[in-house]
Amino acid sequence: MMVNSRTWQAAASDLATGRSIFVALWAEAQDDGCIIHLAGRPQGSGEVRLLSLAAPDRLFPSIAQHHPAASLMERALCDVHGLTAEASPDPRPWLDHSTPYLFKPVTGDGVHQIPVGPVHAGIIEPGHFRFSVNGETIIRLEVRLGYTHKATLGLMRGHMIDHAAQLAGRISGDSTVAYAFAFARAVEQALGIKAPPRATALRGIMAELERLANHFGDIGAICNDGGFPLMNVLTAALRERVLRLAATCFGHRLMMDRIIPGGVTTDLTAAHAKLVLTTLTDLRGQWARLFELYEKTASLQDRVVTSGWLDPMIAQRLGCGGYVGRASGQDFDARRDACYPPYDTLAITVPHLTAGDVDARLRIRMAELEQSVTVIRTLLATMPPGALCTPLPDPANLTTIERNDARVGHALIEGFRGDIFAHVRVHRGRIEDVMLRDPSWFFWPALEAAIEGNIVADFPLCNKSFNPSYSGCDL
Repeated sequence: MMVNSRTWQAAASDLATGRSIFVALWAEAQDDGCIIHLAGRPQGSGEVRLLSLAAPDRLFPSIAQHHPAASLMERALCDVHGLTAEASPDPRPWLDHSTPYLFKPVTGDGVHQIPVGPVHAGIIEPGHFRFSVNGETIIRLEVRLGYTHKATLGLMRGHMIDHAAQLAGRISGDSTVAYAFAFARAVEQALGIKAPPRATALRGIMAELERLANHFGDIGAICNDGGFPLMNVLTAALRERVLRLAATCFGHRLMMDRIIPGGVTTDLTAAHAKLVLTTLTDLRGQWARLFELYEKTASLQDRVVTSGWLDPMIAQRLGCGGYVGRASGQDFDARRDACYPPYDTLAITVPHLTAGDVDARLRIRMAELEQSVTVIRTLLATMPPGALCTPLPDPANLTTIERNDARVGHALIEGFRGDIFAHVRVHRGRIEDVMLRDPSWFFWPALEAAIEGNIVADFPLCNKSFNPSYSGCDL
């Protein structure tokens, strides 16, 4: 809905007071300037509402001046489109690395800075971390990303749906199923079609297998950074079993390109369904013993309990979902609150804690493992027969009115990190506008807040408990 500046700023005020939760902010280039889009949802609801503001002179009222969670996206869209956010609290470039970057100063006796990155010792994506410390205590952390900007959204615009769908699944490789799922649902809403029931059930199974694999990897990595590498080795083996199961059943370890607009490309045979059930039963027995080991290892508990505390109020203001938000008291899960197939027929119980520390974020992952197994078993037991895909409308067969009418769709789905938002505008089978928002946009500033007061040696532990995606924010 196109709005004026007054309505735009009223929406920003709703974000600031918590009446509305920030979802995404992006811009769309026009011949006569830009249109800025703001997506939000009412507190406790999964219903996304979209506002649009024309910026013919490339100026627009800053959302970040009212709501800090919008700052990173606001800075990114200003870099990409040459825009200026009026009254912005932080006008520094986000993606432009060609100019000197002034980190926020911290002064005081004994305060010094530790620069880390963007190149790291491990095989991870590039990101710069600037620590201001006093002795070993972290006073402030400032994160700078944008080193792997791929212009993915720009590469999707103007291209056919199938090409854009492939790119959507490559936004962040560990969430390829979730991104493909979100993009497909947005396209389906725009085109007025629905995936067949069997396809939606298969989508749910793939999404939960992706969640299992990533949670196993995260749990082990957190324990490894807490000085307990044995757990990392054992959970890595569980993760590998899930990936091999996915390869056997769906033809790809990450299940990439298996979800497409209209449905899925791969079916699940009866033999493979039985293999999924037997494998999950075995995995549950193994991880139960591992979690008992976690509970009984005092040295590990000493590292994770109370470390990296995220204030529930900050989690709420930043709109953190997933295991980060739920570990800090936020009771939101798009599978339940946005209610999309196949989860609309399931009873989704959302685990949440209030401790807000590394231990709580790990325990949320543990609870979600159990939930994923329950969801997969239910979907397999109720798997309907039928087609795998609904054909997309052929642009050549559209009426004159339909050919001239661009259609808009959006979706909110639950990835392993949290809710992923997808928005598209489709015209004659091509993507005119697109936005794909990763939950990591909110995790990075939450990590900056949570690390204050911790020691430098605990940063890897805290960072891994958040596990934000670099690539997901470099669109």
